[in-house]
Amino acid sequence: MVNCIVIDDEQHAIDLLTHHIKQTPFLNLLYSTTDPVEGLQLLHQHKVDLIFLDVQMPSMTGIDFIKAINGKSKVILTTAYSEYAMEGFENEVVDYLLKPISFARFIKGAQRALSLIEPVAAAPKEESDFIFVKTEQKGKLIKINIKDILFIEGLKNYVKIHTRQGEGIIALLNMKDLEERLPAGDFARTHKSFLLATGYIKMIEGNTVHLEHTTEIVPVGDSYKEGFMSLMKEKIMTNKK
Repeated sequence: MVNCIVIDDEQHAIDLLTHHIKQTPFLNLLYSTTDPVEGLQLLHQHKVDLIFLDVQMPSMTGIDFIKAINGKSKVILTTAYSEYAMEGFENEVVDYLLKPISFARFIKGAQRALSLIEPVAAAPKEESDFIFVKTEQKGKLIKINIKDILFIEGLKNYVKIHTRQGEGIIALLNMKDLEERLPAGDFARTHKSFLLATGYIKMIEGNTVHLEHTTEIVPVGDSYKEGFMSLMKEKIMTNKK
C-alpha cells in the first residue's frame, strides 16, 4: 500500500484527485490540504510515500516544495500549465499530470510511482502475459501474447494490433479499452490513434517513432508528446557536466 497526500490550493482539484485515489486499490490517502506549508509540517509527522502536488500555489510553488523536502517522498506534479514540465523532471518527479486529469492518465502515473516505491508489488502477474481479442469473424477469439505487440492503431470502431510476427490483427475494441488493459509503463499513447510498446522503440525522430521488427512509423501527436517524453525521460542519457 502506497501512502499518499494531496496538496493543491484549489479544493475542486483535491476532490478530483481524492476520487481517483479512492478508485486505485494500492493507494491510501492520508490527508489533503490547500496549504503547502501545512503539507510540509504534516510530512514530518507521517510516513508519506507519494505526494500529488500542484505547481502554482500562492504561498509556495510546487518546485520550491520539492526542493524543501529533499527527496523524502516521491512526487507527481499536477498542473494546468505545461511549461513547468522540464523543471519538474529536472527535480526527478515521478510524473507530470496536466489538468483536467483523466483517470486513465492518473492510473499510469500512480502505477509508475508504485513501481518505484514497491517494485515487487508492481511486477506484472503471469496471467497478464496474453489477451484474447474478438475479431470481425463472429465467435472467433484470437490469443495475442502481450510481448509480441509492437503497436496498436485505432480505426474508428476497431483497432489494428501490429505484432512482431508481421501480423495486423483487426479486433472489435477501442483504444481506451486496450490502454487500460495493457501494462502501464510497457505501453505509451503517442497519438489519439496510436499506442506503442516502449520496449521496441528503435529511434525517436521529431514527431515520429521507429520500432524494431517493422518499417512502419508511429506518429507522435502534439497533445501526447509531453506525456510520452516523460515516460522516456529515465532512458534518455544526457551530459550532466
